[in-house]
Formats: sequence, structure tokens, C-alpha cells
Amino acid sequence: MKKLWRFFVFSAAVSAISMGCTSQKGADQIFINGDILTMKGDKASYVEALVVTDGKITFAGPKSQALEMKGSSTKMVDLNGRTLMPGFIDAHGHVSQYATASQMINLQPEPYGEVMSIPDLQKVLKDFIIQNNIKPGVMIVGNGYDDAIMEEHKHPTAKQLDSVSSVNPIYIEHASGHMGVGNSLFLKNMGVTYDTEISGGVIGKDPNTKELTGKMQENANIEALQYLTSQLPKPAEKDKFKSLLDAENEWFANGQTTICEGRATPANINHIFEANDKKLLRGDYIILPDYDTNADKLEHWKDYYQKYTGRVKIGGVKMTFDGSPQGKSAWLKEQYLVAPDGEEQGFKGHPIYSRENAYKGLKAIFKAGMQAHIHCNGDAAIDEGLSLMEVLKNEKLLTDSMRCVLIHSQVCREDQVPRYKKIGIMPSWFPTHVYLWGDWHRENVLGEERAKRISPLKEGLDQGIRFTIHHDSPVTPPDLIAAVYAAVNRKTRSGYLLGPEQRVSPYEALKAITINAAWQWGEEHEKGSLEQNKRADLVILDKNPVKIDPLGVKDIRVMETYKDGVQVYKKN
Repeated sequence: MKKLWRFFVFSAAVSAISMGCTSQKGADQIFINGDILTMKGDKASYVEALVVTDGKITFAGPKSQALEMKGSSTKMVDLNGRTLMPGFIDAHGHVSQYATASQMINLQPEPYGEVMSIPDLQKVLKDFIIQNNIKPGVMIVGNGYDDAIMEEHKHPTAKQLDSVSSVNPIYIEHASGHMGVGNSLFLKNMGVTYDTEISGGVIGKDPNTKELTGKMQENANIEALQYLTSQLPKPAEKDKFKSLLDAENEWFANGQTTICEGRATPANINHIFEANDKKLLRGDYIILPDYDTNADKLEHWKDYYQKYTGRVKIGGVKMTFDGSPQGKSAWLKEQYLVAPDGEEQGFKGHPIYSRENAYKGLKAIFKAGMQAHIHCNGDAAIDEGLSLMEVLKNEKLLTDSMRCVLIHSQVCREDQVPRYKKIGIMPSWFPTHVYLWGDWHRENVLGEERAKRISPLKEGLDQGIRFTIHHDSPVTPPDLIAAVYAAVNRKTRSGYLLGPEQRVSPYEALKAITINAAWQWGEEHEKGSLEQNKRADLVILDKNPVKIDPLGVKDIRVMETYKDGVQVYKKN
């Protein structure tokens, strides 16, 4: 009996010592003295303090109670009046493409670059060749030219790129990522002739001269990019992951702790997983394998579906039903206001898949037990996506547990909005289009009536539809604050108010990049709001988006970003 008593005394002493050590250590961080916006609930709510221990939120509430958790090694983070929020979640971007594009010559127009005309573009390319002493035969690659903003409102031609260099193959990608232009040497080296056809793609051809214009669209652009990638020198082993990790840092600098690769080829997927295996990644990566290039690998990727291996998981499978509205390759019900280069007036765009092949692809994805994210920009593409989803739901292949997404859903008609809710499909809208390309859409692409319905957030909100918003980087920089600004204000570059009836409050826009985005990825129990036991993915902003003049939202700056309680970015 005495031995038993001694055992209990000894155990109690050990327990007390252990508790004392834990108490002495206390929390890792306590955040105080600012607006701590929890993103919990239907309206803005705040707590006085947030406590983080071992990468998780262990308390969110009164400051007095938080301070009781302070230990000898606790770091007190004084917000000094700044705003603490959940880390932003990337609902749709392309981190691999951004990493690749960052290695290309910048051909973007204002506000992200200086190429405002075709002569500007030619000069930038020529200067690059001269300043870098580029030898004949070396590939020249540019990214981000934008005919919507350039003064000619035309794509450059192969001949205009030939005038830059006829001894270097040149390929430049459009801002939309859906098309590009090659010079004559590039097309020749790639094996493209006037008679070449590419399924699901368009090769620019002049029927009068029987010459190639240089334009490569949709799957033709994809093949051009795959060709040029195969021709570029491989980085040294020590630099193999540099561009990917640099891109990750850009996501952190923009407040995002969960990163999306939204249309991944096998090479992209393997690259990210290899970086993950080497424990180089700090953010969480959600990958959407591109269906066309991964159709025979669905069962393999299913093993990584909706569960993290290290920092990476498969979030669904991507299909692309049409192109880009600003590039005039989206599939519309009614004609473009002004037909794109090489097309007759009355052009409406076209689908990338036949209906039969689109159905087969979605059916294969659902049979593999994974959800689909479908790129649908034009209203005809949205019709196709919603109709096929409804068919597959009736066939019991699309289940209620699958959180399928129609990505972009840009040119969205009034009759289409209720169908999202009826079928159980989530839109991920792209309101930054209103800011960057709203004037172009009004005056050249869609006309006023259709343009004002781009990304109809308020209509979706009023009908009880949960939605996310995204940046689609590298189509735009990985900047979700700009997306929030556009959602809240709907002002174009020129200051025109485009579709003011579709504006939402700053809080609703912030939900779309926090708790709604967490729900989209099936992570609402771990991310998206500041609540006990959720992961300490945090962002500190210099101003509170909910409290300032909405027009000032685009000037808000990310000051610090934390991933699982570890600071991964701090503004200098």
C-alpha cells in the first residue's frame, strides 16, 4: 500500500513539474493592440488578442485572458493599430506558370510594365538581345503583351517579330495565357506550316497571302509553350527550384499562405512534389492536374487527393472549356462587339472540346472519385459546364460531397446565376477584370450590357451562392487585394463605374479569399478564420479593409505573413 501511495505521489510530482515547465514556456506568440478581424460569421467581428502555440491558434479573445498564457519564451507581437487577419487563400492561380513567366522578358503594359504599343514591344525585345549579347539561334521568350491595352489593339505579327530578329526564334505569350505569337524562325523550328492543324487550337493564317500570322491560340499555344520549354537550357541543379521558391515568396508577400497550381502538366506536378520531398516548400500547395495531359494518371493522383503529403495535395482535376474574353477566345452565346484579328464579324468564339469529349472527361474525373474545376469564361461555355454537371449529377456520378468549381465564370447571364445553386456548383469569379480590362470589354469586346455583368458577385450573394475570387496569376500578379478592390468598387482603369449593382461589401469580398476559399478546398475546419485549433496562417495589413474608404483598398499593403505560426514575410 505504501509503495502504491509513493507511486501516486511521485506521479503527481512529475505531472506538476511537467505542467510548470509548460506554463513557463507558455505560448509562442500573442498578438495584441490592433484590429484582429476573425472572419468568423456573416459580419465583421474582432477579438482583443490572438494566441499561437505550436503553429495553431490556441486562443482568440480578451487580452487579459491571453496574457495569462504568456511564458518566458512568448513573443509579444504589438500590431500598433494594424490589422491581423487569416492568411489569404489562393482559389485559382498558376504558381508554376508564374515561376516560368518570371524568367521571361516582361512585355506587360501599365500598371505592371511599360509596353503600350507594338514599337514599345519591339524595342524591349531588341534591347534585351543587345544588352545581353544574345547569340544567333538562342530562343527569345517574352510574356504579358496585351492588345487590349496597347494602342494598336492588335496582336503583333510574325513579320513584326522578324524585324526584331530573324536569326533568333522568338515567342511571346499574351497576358491572358491563352495565346501567343511566334516569329517565322520559331514556327519553322517547331514544324508549323500553313497546313498544320492542332486539335482544340487555332493557328493564325492569312487566307489572302497563304502565310502564317504567327498567332497561336489555345491548344496551339500550349504546344508552342511545351516546344519552347523543351528547347530552353535546363537550370543548374542548385538553381532547379529557385524560380518556384521565388514565386512562393511573391505569394507570401501578397498575404497568401495557401498556393494554387491551377492547370498542372505532369512536369509541373513532379517539380512541385520533388521540391516537397526535399522539404523546400513553406506554403501549402494545392494542385489541379490538367485533364488532357494527365488523363491516364487519374488513379495515381487520386492517392494524393484532398490529403496533404508534406506541403502538397491534389485538390481536383482541371478542364478548360474555352479561352479568354479579353483575348477574344472565350465562347459566347452572342457575337463579339468587334471580331478579333483573323475572324469575320459575327465571331462568337468556340469550345475547346466537343460536347462528347467534354462529357467523357468529366465522367472519367468523377469515376475516379475526384471533383472537377472547369475553366468557363464565356456564357456559352458556362451553359456547357452547368449542363454537363447537371447531367452527371442526375447520373449519380457528381455527388453532393464534391465541391466542383466553374472557374472565372466571367460573361455570366442573369438566367445562369440560379443554376449554380440548383446544381450545387461553386463559381470562382475574377472581378479584377473589371479594373484592368473593363474599358476594353465595354468598348470592344462585349458592349455595355454584357460587360457590366462580368463577375456578378452581388447577384450571387443575394441568391445565397458561396463564391470565391481569384487573381489567375500570372494573368495578373498574385495580388488578391486588387481583386478585393475590384469586387468592392467595380471601377475601370479610366474610372468608369461598370456594373455598380454588382458591388459587394469589403467584408464579403474578404470572405471570398479566406473562409469561402477554405471551404472550396475542403479546409474550412483548419483555415479561413481566426478560431481556436485552426492553423496559424496569418496576415498583417497596414489598414483595415472593412473600415477605410473602399477606394483606398487597392493601396493597402501586406506588412507580415505567417504560415503555421512562422513568419515567412516581413515588409522592409
